[in-house]
Amino acid sequence: MGSGSILKVIRVNTRRLYLVFLIFAIGYHKVSVGQDNPAVPLNGTSVKVELDPQLKVNKEALLKGSVDAATVMLFHDDPKARGILLDALRQSENSPARIAVCKALIQARVLKKTVKDDQDFIEPLLGVLATNIDAEAQLAAEATLIFDYQKIKVSLEKIVYDASKPVKTRLNIIHALKLQPDKTATILLLRLVDIYDTEKQPAAKQVATEAESALHSLGIPVGEGPETRRQIIYELKLKNRDEFLRDWLIHQEVQMREMRDELKLWRDSFITALDTIYNAISDDTARGKFLAVHLTNDKAVVRLWALEKAYKWRLATGPKLPEQLGPILIDLISDSDRDVRLKTAQLLAFMVELNSAPRLLAQLEAEQDERVKMELFIALGGACSEALRPRSPVEISPEIKQIRNKTLEWADKFLSQEDIEKAKNGAEVIKKLLERDGLKSEEVDKYLGLLSKRYSEQKDKPDGTLRGELLNAMAGLCAQDSTCRDKAAKLFQPIFKDALRDETYFVRETAVDGLAYIDKASTLKMLRKDYVNDPSEKLREKLIKLADEVGGQEDLNWLAEKIGANSESEPAWQAMIKIFNGSNTDDLKEWIERLTAQNSKIKLSNEQKIAFLEIVQNTAVRENKPEMLKNVREKLPELYCKIGKVERAAELVQNFLTEGDLDPNDVVVKSIDNYLREPPAGVDPNAVIEALSGIKTPQSRPKWNKWLRVWVVRRDKAQKPEKPEQTSNKPE
Repeated sequence: MGSGSILKVIRVNTRRLYLVFLIFAIGYHKVSVGQDNPAVPLNGTSVKVELDPQLKVNKEALLKGSVDAATVMLFHDDPKARGILLDALRQSENSPARIAVCKALIQARVLKKTVKDDQDFIEPLLGVLATNIDAEAQLAAEATLIFDYQKIKVSLEKIVYDASKPVKTRLNIIHALKLQPDKTATILLLRLVDIYDTEKQPAAKQVATEAESALHSLGIPVGEGPETRRQIIYELKLKNRDEFLRDWLIHQEVQMREMRDELKLWRDSFITALDTIYNAISDDTARGKFLAVHLTNDKAVVRLWALEKAYKWRLATGPKLPEQLGPILIDLISDSDRDVRLKTAQLLAFMVELNSAPRLLAQLEAEQDERVKMELFIALGGACSEALRPRSPVEISPEIKQIRNKTLEWADKFLSQEDIEKAKNGAEVIKKLLERDGLKSEEVDKYLGLLSKRYSEQKDKPDGTLRGELLNAMAGLCAQDSTCRDKAAKLFQPIFKDALRDETYFVRETAVDGLAYIDKASTLKMLRKDYVNDPSEKLREKLIKLADEVGGQEDLNWLAEKIGANSESEPAWQAMIKIFNGSNTDDLKEWIERLTAQNSKIKLSNEQKIAFLEIVQNTAVRENKPEMLKNVREKLPELYCKIGKVERAAELVQNFLTEGDLDPNDVVVKSIDNYLREPPAGVDPNAVIEALSGIKTPQSRPKWNKWLRVWVVRRDKAQKPEKPEQTSNKPE
């Protein structure tokens, strides 16, 4: 790397180092410029010079501290502009003006803009270094970096060695020397360490101490005495320019890293302290006041902390944030910090109740950062949609209507972008605004057409993500609460049908949504033939949901095939139950054996079998079908026992006993006997016997009573295995 390139890198790093130093040294010091401060005549004299109007305006702004005005005049062709800047630097009474000129010179160097005849500024800048105001001196020292050091070397040496100069001036010169990436400046600092030996004055002692401190900050050894320092100077002289600059740059990088680490440590400690205080506040009103204070803090990192807390508060609980935060958040839309604007926009997207649409639109039109612009647009879409929500009998204001129209224009811009996220958000905002009433018919047609056109442009693209997002917006416009539902359905239904053939799952899934919004029954009829086993799990779930909502007898077979198939089993069964509840006994009859037989291919749980049989039972009672009712009731007792519903089993047996006695060949008796012989693991057969023994019959039921005695004896013998006895399976 050539010396020129190294020098450029060093100058950039010097700038960064200086900024970090300012954070610690002056604590983000800001110079306030009073509006009522009278302008001081340049050079203490009243010189009447005719200026053109614009230059006069710039001069007045400069005298009030405008950096922009100083920058304009720095590159102005009129010599009078240069004269104004030079005179401003000489005005010791006008600190804002001097600072503005210094900042303009620094910016010119950072932006690598050439300042013509820069030697004009040497004498005035060195004059600023005689100030007692730290902010002026520090900026003037940095501004001297626009000169090659050799141009100012003699002048700096003359001032720093002049014992008649104020000690503050000499110390300011040392600060300027420290910033210079030149070994001659470093050698001068080494020589200044010994100045006390020659002058023997308190001021000289301060100069020597400051020089030593500057050398330490540069990583240059100071040595124990004059002889050692002469050796250090000798070794520095042996280094060529590139070697010195490399060493200087390495040390600056190390120092910057240490300062950044220290700054991060202090910042993290401060944020941790804020967290501790905030988390200890339980009252929402007090918590809101605490956030309000920190949302207006002059440090961006603190504002971001408060925004993050407000964001989490809103998302965690859902209620509106305290009212006093609303105006503050709206002001933060145009904050000077990019990250603050970004976080504010993200928060406002969830706070559509605030009247933030005008400010969001204004900032969107002025915003330069693309990411922030997109978040502002998203928030604007939500805020505008909320403002258009019907609040009868309140009329929507003309201002909101105008904002809606401008928002739709922005939505068109986003929709047309190649970036998927931008186009998606454009479509979503169009959907939100077209859902609301108030647009003219031709305006609705225009934006519906834009969605259709954008979808067509994506039709043959391999990535179907945007197609799916566009269809999602189009489907939403076909929903029941959309004010343009009929127009959207007519335009988009053919698109949805065509999209069912798309290879992208998301596209097919969203097409189903659109079709279902238009007509659920016809959509289910269309899809049940070819899509019940679609590769997309979500599409299959949507189809099952449709069957649950509008399904009929023709859907039972394919739904039954889903039983036992992972996550689809339960939704499919619930859809079948709903269909069964609306069926008659003729429809139900064929399903009794198919669902409850031991060898059934449809593997229902006992609970599911009971749910189905109870539906059949209720239907048989309603339609007076005694044979079907008897058939069902014969199956239920054993199932009740198997799942531990012994009271239900006993209740059912009691119904049978009310009608007559139960002989050994009765299906109910056999099912209970089989259950008691081999009860499921973990089930207590005693509970069943006790429940059955408690049945009250209208008159004697001898056959049933004999069966009860058999079960009781069998149980007692099972509990005393040491005395086995033979017991007949049937009562005698």
